[in-house]
Amino acid sequence: MDFEKQVEFDKIKERWTGLAMTEWAKGQIKEATFLLSESELRKQLRDTTNSKKLMELLGTPPLQNVNEIKEILSISEKGGCLAPWQLGQAEKALAAFWRLKGYLGRGKMDGNPLAYYEENLSTMEELREVIGRQIRNGEVDDYASGELRQIRGEIAKCQEQMKQKAEQVMRTNQQCMADNYCTQRNGRVCIPVKKEYRQKIKGSLIGKSSTGNTLFIEPSAAGKYYEELQLLGIREENEVYRILYTLTAMVASSAPVIQENIRLMEKLDFIFSKGKLSMELGAAEPAINTERRIVLEDARHPLMEQGKNVPLQFKAGEGIRGVVVTGPNTGGKTVAIKTVMLNCLMAQCGLHVACKEADICMNSSYFCDIGDGQDLSENLSTFSAHIKNVLEILEKADKDSFIIMDELGSGTDPAEGMGIAIAVLEELRKTGANFLVTTHYPEVKEFAKKAKGVVNARMAFDKETLRPTYQMVIGEAGESCAFYIAGRLGMPAEILQTAIRAAYGDAAAGLSSYQCPGGDGKRGKTCGNKIIKAKPLKQAAHSQPKYQIGDSVMVYPDKKIGIVCVPANEKGVLRVQMPNKKIWINHKRIKLHVAAAELYPEDYDFSIVFDTVEQRKTRHEMERKYTDKTVQYEE
Repeated sequence: MDFEKQVEFDKIKERWTGLAMTEWAKGQIKEATFLLSESELRKQLRDTTNSKKLMELLGTPPLQNVNEIKEILSISEKGGCLAPWQLGQAEKALAAFWRLKGYLGRGKMDGNPLAYYEENLSTMEELREVIGRQIRNGEVDDYASGELRQIRGEIAKCQEQMKQKAEQVMRTNQQCMADNYCTQRNGRVCIPVKKEYRQKIKGSLIGKSSTGNTLFIEPSAAGKYYEELQLLGIREENEVYRILYTLTAMVASSAPVIQENIRLMEKLDFIFSKGKLSMELGAAEPAINTERRIVLEDARHPLMEQGKNVPLQFKAGEGIRGVVVTGPNTGGKTVAIKTVMLNCLMAQCGLHVACKEADICMNSSYFCDIGDGQDLSENLSTFSAHIKNVLEILEKADKDSFIIMDELGSGTDPAEGMGIAIAVLEELRKTGANFLVTTHYPEVKEFAKKAKGVVNARMAFDKETLRPTYQMVIGEAGESCAFYIAGRLGMPAEILQTAIRAAYGDAAAGLSSYQCPGGDGKRGKTCGNKIIKAKPLKQAAHSQPKYQIGDSVMVYPDKKIGIVCVPANEKGVLRVQMPNKKIWINHKRIKLHVAAAELYPEDYDFSIVFDTVEQRKTRHEMERKYTDKTVQYEE
């Protein structure tokens, strides 16, 4: 039974998780549950309050995700060499520690207890400055060492000399050049030489153009600098690695201090995330007790919009263990009991609550039965699911538990459901647990009125506007208002009287307590949407002329003359012999030119016109004797 999901604490966690920066804090939030140690709970609530006050004074703290720096530390401790970008990330983390220390230091001036974590943070300014000086933009800086600066200076000078020698060769042999600029290929300076002048230019062939007409040659005068450049490159690489390994060793030696800083930042991230949630919800610190007392003043459901939320007043304890909430549907009963449990659960997790003021008791366990609970995979009906949950609750609940149940005894025969509801309430009362239950049964209201430690409560309802006020009035039983609402909405009085007699008997129909507004009985029926049946389709007769084989017709829009060789089918499509081809065409695109009767004698053999010589020969042979030949017609 996932009570967190039923009371929507999982949605609070999602919102809370989004306010954390580090993966560790997010994990702690996902695993967060109610605390059973009073001293630990009071400490957690103090931390939440102090973090909120600090942020109200100084703004959002400079926290950041430190997962990447953890991996970097692991590499350095294993003896690997950190890349320049990794050292840059380490420098950023050290800068974050420095900023957080400054943030907490400013908070100490206000005497905020949370700010004294500053004393446990080490900024390691020397390491940060060394990395910042030697690593810039993800690369080892030229000024990281005197040796590196000298080597890179020589490399630049060598590259410039190579370029100058190449340009000198180009100026001397302009007629041989395919272009007026030099280029680099595989680290070598090359000049573009026309293919036919290859023998005039001394040097190494490095490449050629896609057409082969241009050759890229490294002049001999520039080639000698290439070997020098290679040696300088090796010296540069060695010096860069020396610097990287030195910085890596410095990071590895500082790893224990950095890890301690990381743990502290993650812990502070978790604490500040609670303060951020409190500020976002407009919440307040609750008082905590162990006397089974719950007092909520101007309580709100944390997930509902603050401006539209109607504050809830709730009080239990001091002899009252159970509250039976009644009232009309859509009156806010379910939201009310969820609001009470959700605020209690948040408080016991060290969070502030969405109330103006609150005094909340610690609970050993939370139980919840809300919703229809149907489960087709387990073949559970609504009633079966409710009973399964109820039995589990009764088995586990004790005097320190907090329980809410919605529509107790629903989902079955009303009389039997009422009996079960009363029996369950009696068992809950015996456990001594705090519980809130919603119901519509009048007998349950009577039970609550008489049972020790149980009281009725109603959700107020405005009969003029037919809207709930979402106000809980403890000590009074509510009405369902079903007959009144139905009457106000226009149900005829005759139908209402029939309903009252069926529910409460003939005598009740005339009582003033059951009088409610009703229609005049002339309320007519209005038609809803109508089904439009499809009309049976009639077989459409073709109106096209009955063209005969041999008819001479004019084909539009080209106005060419053709002869009908296949009459029209049921779709009005016929075949016409045109010069050198036969075409299929709709009857609407042709017009009779000369009828066949005027062109040909009766019983004329049209195969002479439409068939080829080979087709006529084959057919004549088939009429005389058996043959395996066939007559082929084009489609």
